[in-house]
Amino acid sequence: MIIGTIVAVLVLLSLSGFFSGSETSLTAASRARMHQLEQSGDKRAASVNRLLADQEGLIGAILLGNNLVNILASALATSLFIGLFGQSGVAIATAVMTALVLVFAEVLPKTYAITRPDQMAMSVARPIGWLVATVGWFVTGIRAIVALTLRAIGVSEAGSIISADEEIRGVVDLHHQEGGVEEAARHRLVGALDLQAMTVEEVMIHRKNISMLDADLSPEDLVMTALASPHTRLPLYRGDQEEIIGVLHAKDLLRAVTPLAGDYSSLKIEDVLRVPWFIPETTPLQNQLDRFLSRREHFALVVDEYGELQGLVTLEDILEEIVGDIRDEHDVIVQGVRPQPDETVNVDGWVTIRDLNRATGWSLPDEEAVTVAGLVIHEAQTIPEPGQSFVFHGHRFDVLRRHRNQVTGLKVRKIEEEEALSVSDADA
Repeated sequence: MIIGTIVAVLVLLSLSGFFSGSETSLTAASRARMHQLEQSGDKRAASVNRLLADQEGLIGAILLGNNLVNILASALATSLFIGLFGQSGVAIATAVMTALVLVFAEVLPKTYAITRPDQMAMSVARPIGWLVATVGWFVTGIRAIVALTLRAIGVSEAGSIISADEEIRGVVDLHHQEGGVEEAARHRLVGALDLQAMTVEEVMIHRKNISMLDADLSPEDLVMTALASPHTRLPLYRGDQEEIIGVLHAKDLLRAVTPLAGDYSSLKIEDVLRVPWFIPETTPLQNQLDRFLSRREHFALVVDEYGELQGLVTLEDILEEIVGDIRDEHDVIVQGVRPQPDETVNVDGWVTIRDLNRATGWSLPDEEAVTVAGLVIHEAQTIPEPGQSFVFHGHRFDVLRRHRNQVTGLKVRKIEEEEALSVSDADA
């Protein structure tokens, strides 16, 4: 009788360990890997995916089985120890079962499962599937009781929902911190997700930095200037630079001038121009990428709500947000950013914060401003004068130049936390 009870308790503890390990492995298993294995024809992975499709029912069945064997094992052990030691057997049974359950039914199986979740999940999927099918009706009843109880006390069952983008971003950042994903790969993966939250205003080339051609120039000057430009597409204006009359493509120009044999006087530039494509500055970057692809265009001019020219954006500008800088033999590396020997960086005010971060590896915020000058003005709450300095976001900003109401030049240096605190104390 005693030996039979001991054997029964050990069997029940083994079942408890099986349930605990199964719960850990199934909840920790990689959904992506299981999906991939199922697509490859792995039936065990398919069983795991079926179980994970109803996680609430799965967890309910496992908890039911686990609590059932734990309570039964404790009851048998208490009965055994009372028979051996009288009333003091209750305390002895409690101490012994607590140690056994903690070590062999909880910590040991869960530690084993967490080290190899995918393999163990596929191993236990079939027996756990039988359990879920057997006690499913009982678990459904429990879930109904829980739902009614929560509703009675005014608690909603719907919890916070994490979007797929946030989940992917979290996984990428976690693996990057652990060294499993390099910085360049992280930038590409997260960059693709960032397109949804960005607008063309954040990546466009500012109007002050657009290479334009005056349509009233002589045909020869137009041809020579266009061929000397590093850009394939050039906007043409007439009179005022706001009055864009078309976009000149280098290939169209070459096709037009080749038959002229060097005599450009008969060239009619209007016949070569393409119709300009104007887009609002608030256009989401993902939408603009889709439009570029659907229209088979690479170039668009950006205007504000009043129709005034603000800049231009190209397909390459958007792709660079995903893959990083795309440089060719004509590119100038991060225009407006000039690193200095003393580890400071001279920056033109129109440089975007994203470009500065990309060039330096910094992480200045770009939620409140697009350009470096805009960030300084936003933080200072005024238009600073040359010679003024500001410290925020772990960097020191020295204003070098200002033209009218525009900050045109700054010197930026990353500072240590202690230095930032000392500067703040001095300002106070």
